[in-house]
Amino acid sequence: MVTYQVAVFAPLKESLTYSYLKSDLHLGQLVSVPLGRRLVQGLIIKKNDSSAEKNNKFKIKEISKIHETDYKITKNYLSWIKWISNYYIYPIGMTCKLAFPPLKASIRKSKKKSPTPQTKLQKPPVITSDQSKVIKDIKKYKNFNTHLLFGVTGSGKTEIYMQIIQKVIEEKKQVLLLVPEISLTPQLIQRFTSRFPDQIATIHSQLTPREKTNQWLSISLKKKSILIGTRSALFCTIPNLAYIIIDEEHEQSFKQEESLRYHARDAAIVRAKIEDIPILLGSATPSLESWKQAQDKKYLLHTLPNRISSQPLPPVNILNLCKESKEIDVKKKPQSFNKEKNIPFWLHKDLLQAIKITLEKKEQVALLLNRRGFSSQVLCSKCGYSSECPNCSIHLTLHKKQYLVCHHCEYSESFSSSCNKCLAQDVKAIGLGTEQVEQDLKQLFPSANIARADRDEITKREDYENLISNMEKKNIDILVGTQMIAKGLDFPNLSLVGILLADSSFYFPDFRSNEKSFQLLVQMSGRAGRAEKKGEVFIQSFNPDHPCLDFVTTQNYIEFTKSELKNRQDFLYPPFNKIALIKVQSLNEYSANQYAKNLANLANQWIKKYDFYKNIVIGGPSPATLFKVRNKYRYQILIKAPDYKILNHFCKELLDNKVKKLSNIKCDIDIDPISFL
Repeated sequence: MVTYQVAVFAPLKESLTYSYLKSDLHLGQLVSVPLGRRLVQGLIIKKNDSSAEKNNKFKIKEISKIHETDYKITKNYLSWIKWISNYYIYPIGMTCKLAFPPLKASIRKSKKKSPTPQTKLQKPPVITSDQSKVIKDIKKYKNFNTHLLFGVTGSGKTEIYMQIIQKVIEEKKQVLLLVPEISLTPQLIQRFTSRFPDQIATIHSQLTPREKTNQWLSISLKKKSILIGTRSALFCTIPNLAYIIIDEEHEQSFKQEESLRYHARDAAIVRAKIEDIPILLGSATPSLESWKQAQDKKYLLHTLPNRISSQPLPPVNILNLCKESKEIDVKKKPQSFNKEKNIPFWLHKDLLQAIKITLEKKEQVALLLNRRGFSSQVLCSKCGYSSECPNCSIHLTLHKKQYLVCHHCEYSESFSSSCNKCLAQDVKAIGLGTEQVEQDLKQLFPSANIARADRDEITKREDYENLISNMEKKNIDILVGTQMIAKGLDFPNLSLVGILLADSSFYFPDFRSNEKSFQLLVQMSGRAGRAEKKGEVFIQSFNPDHPCLDFVTTQNYIEFTKSELKNRQDFLYPPFNKIALIKVQSLNEYSANQYAKNLANLANQWIKKYDFYKNIVIGGPSPATLFKVRNKYRYQILIKAPDYKILNHFCKELLDNKVKKLSNIKCDIDIDPISFL
């Protein structure tokens, strides 16, 4: 009897043993097997030897059905899937399930327009001497190496990607290009399609299941050579994969925050290592993890210090909002417009003047505010009561001056000026959101075409495409948006960038807050003056002396990293230590708190008892920043360890412990966490 280990598509920690008598099966074979009273699919990940069969004391069930697929799961791909399951401590079967598109192959064509539209063919531009050197240096290496391309915004990183891809296509092989968000995808696909017609496939969250399946198969069946997509595209089976490129590698959007909490950049590096192919990471503001690897000579560093246009990086001006907004009070909403100056409370006079001049020159303006809605909260001026979400520990955000919304559970209620607590007719909106900015700008510049880009306004793929098209056609004069407009977009007529509230990310309870702030501000600043027109940047802040702003003003990434890396090392944070976050939640607050305490106590006992664990540091348990979400109370335990293997072993043992669970406890693990909310 021949038996196999099958990774069943179910939340089981390990694979299960099944037999098959008719013929030999290959690794990566898709099968159906009995699990309880039902049939479930699974993937064969190992063929057992004869000794394993003899030692098995249980009755072994037989594989029920063999499924023929259009493509094969290779040995290398299977090794990579196993690594992901082990590293991120996630069920092997649920990880293997990601190796397949959402639907079966179909000859029926989608009625919607293609996600990779045809464009006019464009010839490669003349490259700079900096680009030429980088391309030459990168092409020296044929096998696995991690290359870090550190280039200032507008330095021509995308052209380097294209030059490398051209070489791969000439060799009749395939490339995977990952981008962090769907907002970057339409413009990038358009540029690549104009250079590589009929060669592009794309995978991202805005595709229908049928579109995603068709795009997946076009790569897996070798009909296309280039796959461009967001993080989930990493799981596509690519038979002739010869190169992986990660654009904007620093972006936290590469981290999946639920279910399998993988980081696409890190997982891609391991996939490249297993396949023995090069991988290229590109960014104007590399993550500190990648930068440290380059400094330690584990990554090969390539630099582009200059923009490809004749223009230098735009000058950055810091504006002190404290001097402009003396009337702002936490319990009193300022008038939207200062009647004497005819200027909104959130806008510095210098930025207002710059906007006027830019519009007079028929050039475009982009304003960043990383806060959607009309106002961040509403407040009763008489008693100080502020409406909160009944399901989450967060204030409700005012939208369209009509309804209050929770951005975490989507609870909503109508807005009323009557206070729910004291009944006074004195409830006012305070704070600021992109809706209010848009409304005020329409009053200031009634003849200007103003557009807003946030998750309320941009809800589907066509919205992104239309926004980009209108910016490129100069149908938009002022673009207001959240961080989705700060990354990778390239508009030649955009010369003025304003960051309305730089302070919004400085004080998050997150050891990466300075790094994230610096990256966002530099990336947004880099949208200005990318072509022939000179650019300029204005950053408004209530704390203009914040050290992060000094580095942004000078665009000095290297000095910033020196300062930040010292802090990381002092407090045992990445990239000097590995970390994991255990998340405990329950509908019962006491149960969640007690279980988290018991778990942390056990962890500390092990550290004292076992020499192997002596360098592990436990933080918490502590309430999560968002203490309650969807009526579930949340506690967190932070684990720091000097080595991944020690951390992995410790976390697995801790999750398998015998600590008694109380009242519907859910306990999850996040390896290499990005968000601490």
